[in-house]
Amino acid sequence: MHFLEFERPIAELEGKIVELQKLAEADPTMDIGPDVARLRGRAGEMVRDTYARLTPWQKVLVARHPERPHFLDYARLILEDFTPLAGDRQFGEDQAIVGGLARFRGRPVVFIGQERGNDTQSRLKHNFGMAMPEGYRKAVRLFELAGRFALPVLSFVDTSGAFPGVTAEERGQAEAIARSIDAGLSLKAPFIATIIGEGGSGGAIAIAAANRVYMLEHAVYSVISPEGAASILWRSADKAQEAATALKITAQDLADLKLIDAIVPEPEGGAHRGPRETIEAVSDQIARGLAELDSMSGEQLVKSRREKFLAMGRSL
Repeated sequence: MHFLEFERPIAELEGKIVELQKLAEADPTMDIGPDVARLRGRAGEMVRDTYARLTPWQKVLVARHPERPHFLDYARLILEDFTPLAGDRQFGEDQAIVGGLARFRGRPVVFIGQERGNDTQSRLKHNFGMAMPEGYRKAVRLFELAGRFALPVLSFVDTSGAFPGVTAEERGQAEAIARSIDAGLSLKAPFIATIIGEGGSGGAIAIAAANRVYMLEHAVYSVISPEGAASILWRSADKAQEAATALKITAQDLADLKLIDAIVPEPEGGAHRGPRETIEAVSDQIARGLAELDSMSGEQLVKSRREKFLAMGRSL
């Protein structure tokens, strides 16, 4: 398992457990049961204590953990008849955003998710989850498809932001993001977005202008990355920790500000320590959200969605 810097004491303790187990394999007469049980109990306590008092910057690190489940992990476990659709019908295919048709608990849905990849090859294939304009135009195409057939949309947000390169700007990155946001706001079907890792800037909200916005407990969602904010405000990325606190990017902060609708709990030690448990919790939360929205007409869904976003900040 990959350990983060603040998890070093936990890593050392779990390393001792592994050492004891290796000694026992070399000498079967050794009775290490009580020692291993004691160390495991201590490690569990350290995990609980550490994750109960994570700083905003530490939550950023957890949200970026390489072993955290990504969109395709969710798709494999909670979606049936998974049928991706490719291309924006204007320029090309962008694999940072994966979308198409599927069934969620037997119900036809449209899905849209940002995929970061989990090794060098897949990260390059999916451009580290940073979409080009054609990715957002593909999302618009899927929103329109969902509206035409009254299919609920399930989106899964996990990106550090839209791709910032010159080629993306030349092809209309800002316009593509704006059209994707507008298409989401105008959708006459239930729309649920879940922040499963890092939700960065317009690249995230482009597929998250939803009736219900959920966040995993240790996910983050912000207008700019802490490093980006630090570079602008302090002229130094070294101030990223201070920026993370000032930006109010944690699920707990955003729930207090009424910018999200619910927090989905993660297993002790984060989603990377219990991927299946995390994905099942997200699935249950989505099912509850769909049940809440089922009684609303298309016009009511559009109206409530727009009112939700227009009301943000009024009570602050």
